[in-house]
Amino acid sequence: MRDKTHDDFIERWADFVRNNPDKWKAIHTEFINAQFEKSEQFYKNLAKTKEGKQKIIEIFKIKNIKGYPSLQ
Repeated sequence: MRDKTHDDFIERWADFVRNNPDKWKAIHTEFINAQFEKSEQFYKNLAKTKEGKQKIIEIFKIKNIKGYPSLQ
């Protein structure tokens, strides 16, 4: 169960979106792009290890390993 601060944040964000239709999209896009960048960086670092390569194969259920030369 989330605490009151999370609910407060959701309320503040909803108010911001309603009151700033031109500003919120850029902020949201920047946040989402940062999430993708961090994920990509994480998987690149994970792929540098033998165990990490195997984990990536398992996570994404990769069957055609030949299609991913960086994981061989």
